[in-house]
Amino acid sequence: MFGKLIFIAGLFLAAQSANAALNVLACEPEWASLTQELAGDLARVSSATTARQDAHHIEARPSLIARARNADLLVCTGAELEIGWLPLLQRESGNARIQVGRQGAFEAARYVRMLEKPARVDRAQGDVHPDGNPHLIGDPRNLLPVANALAQRLAELDPANAAQYAARNQAFQSRMRAAITRWEREAAGLRRVPVVVHHKNWTYLGNWLGLNIVADLEPKPGVDPSASFLASLLDQLKRQPARMILRAGYQSAKPAEWLAERAGIPAVELPYTVGGSSAAQDLFSLFDDTLAKLTGALK
Repeated sequence: MFGKLIFIAGLFLAAQSANAALNVLACEPEWASLTQELAGDLARVSSATTARQDAHHIEARPSLIARARNADLLVCTGAELEIGWLPLLQRESGNARIQVGRQGAFEAARYVRMLEKPARVDRAQGDVHPDGNPHLIGDPRNLLPVANALAQRLAELDPANAAQYAARNQAFQSRMRAAITRWEREAAGLRRVPVVVHHKNWTYLGNWLGLNIVADLEPKPGVDPSASFLASLLDQLKRQPARMILRAGYQSAKPAEWLAERAGIPAVELPYTVGGSSAAQDLFSLFDDTLAKLTGALK
């Protein structure tokens, strides 16, 4: 009897292993969440970064390299967001499946319309990306084409479960479209509201909601503001008032709080990605919480 139970348990574990056919490493939490939406129990999904880390500046530690070594699929933003660490991760992993141009390397930026493509690239301009602004998670509409492409890639890697990936994608598309309609209705009062942003990671959010971004805390992308620069921004806000200052949790609160106190406007920490706040635990609650914080700041 005992031997029979062990045999049955073995079959159960084997079935679980077979169901979780793919090992997926996402570069950022939003892509881990999207992959989980599309794959469910068919994949083991983890993220290389957290919402409290700046994806520009990550160290490819041995533990992360070990995870990449076993990945069937690497899902990243692309557009050079991860240029400082992803090439090293791919090279040191020795995993042929996830190298550039291979089926196991997926870049979300390839499937959306990129904003802020520079006419020329000069490092003197700061942290400028030749393919455009890579912070595309700010607009939930970008998730729709990325999900279509990612579901297709999952099906190519795991054809036995292609129908399930397609069905889950169809359900995700329907839920996300309905949520976007609701969010846009709730955010109608934000249109043309003037805001200051810490970094250009809010460009897509501003474009989607119609926010009027009147100033950046950074004098150049990726460059910390000096005291004199913040003072000049304060003078600017006296002439061109803003309603709030936006930053992500991984960015220093000090510049936003300094300016907010003197300008008499709220400094608002938005989740930016999944896990960026206690409420933002998936892609839907991410935008629920973002909208709640933005509309709340107006009051």
